[in-house]
Amino acid sequence: MTGALARARAIGDNARVKLRGAWWWLVSGGAGVACGALVACGSAAGGSGVDPGDGAAGSGGGDPGAGGSATAGAAGQPGAGGFGAIGGAAGSPPVNGCADVQKTAEVYAHSPDTLYKLDPGTKATTTVAKFSGCKDQVIDLAVDKAGRVFVTTFTSLERVDPVTAKCTTLKTGLTGTFPNSLSFVPAGTISPSDETLVGYQAALDGDAYVRVDTTTGAVSPVPGGGGLPAGYQSSGDIVSVIGGGTYLTIKGGGGAYGTCADCLVEVDPKTGNVLKKVATLKFGSVFGLAFWAGITYGFTSSGQLFSVDLKTVTATEISIPQKPSGLKFWGAGSTTCAPPVEPE
Repeated sequence: MTGALARARAIGDNARVKLRGAWWWLVSGGAGVACGALVACGSAAGGSGVDPGDGAAGSGGGDPGAGGSATAGAAGQPGAGGFGAIGGAAGSPPVNGCADVQKTAEVYAHSPDTLYKLDPGTKATTTVAKFSGCKDQVIDLAVDKAGRVFVTTFTSLERVDPVTAKCTTLKTGLTGTFPNSLSFVPAGTISPSDETLVGYQAALDGDAYVRVDTTTGAVSPVPGGGGLPAGYQSSGDIVSVIGGGTYLTIKGGGGAYGTCADCLVEVDPKTGNVLKKVATLKFGSVFGLAFWAGITYGFTSSGQLFSVDLKTVTATEISIPQKPSGLKFWGAGSTTCAPPVEPE
C-alpha cells in the first residue's frame, strides 16, 4: 500500500505505520495550540504524582433478578496528577442513560499495548492495564453512549473491558486496515435509533467519511456522506458528543484551512464535511482526541497531553508526572454521553 493509502505513526524508535485506506476484503468501488491572535496559550501543571489508591476490587451483588443489577465495589482513587496503576476494580459502566454515565468523569487513551485513563476533573492520568487478548497492536479506540470501549488493531475489531483492559474479539482475520480515526456518533445522526461507529478513510481527493459495523467489522460509505477536501486528511482522531459537537484533527494544506500539522476542526457528523476550523495546533501527530465538559483533550504520538477549551479556544499543556519512559499515544476516546458543558 503506497501514496494516499499509507500513513506513518511511531513504532518503537521509528514512525508508527498506521495503514490507511480501503478495506479491500469488504469495501468496493501535551501538545498545545499555536500562540497568537486566535489562541491564548497557557500552561498548567498536572500536580505531583502520588501512589494510586489501593482500594480492593468490589464483588458483585449476586445474580440480578428481573430488572435488577449487581453492584460492584468502588475503585481505589489515583493520586491527583499522578501516573500510576489503577487501584481496585470497579463494575462495568451503567447503560441506562447519560445521567448515570456522567457520574464518573473519565476519558481513555492508549498506546499500542496499554490502556490509560484521564480524569478530566483532576487531570490525573493513570495506567489501567496492559491490553490482554487483543489480536494485534491497538491502533484506535472509541467509546459509545453506555461507556463501552471498542478498539481496532491492524487485523481485528475488539471490545475492551475498561477496568481490566481485557479484549474480546468481535471480528478477526481482517487483511486490510480500519479507517483512520474512530468515534461513535449519537443515535439519530446516521441511524435513526442507534449510534454509529464512524471514521475517515483515504481517498483520491481527500479522506472519505465511512461507517463501521460493530458486529461484522464491515466498512461502508456513510449514505450522503462526504469527507475532507483535497489536500487534507485526518491526522489522528475524531470525537463526537450528544449536544456538544463533533471534532477532528486534520493535516495537510493548500486549501481553505491553510497549512495544518495539525489543525482542530469541527465537522458535520452526518456527512463528515468540515464546518469550521477551530484552531491551528502547535504539534503534529495528534493521534488521540477526547471530550469532556466543553474541553477537547489531545494525545500525541510522542506522549504529550493537552486540552483546548472550546469556549475560549485556549490551549493548555497538561504535565504527566511519573510519565513512563517512551510513552506514546496512538488513540483516545470518550463516551458520546460526555457533558457538553461543565455540570453545575
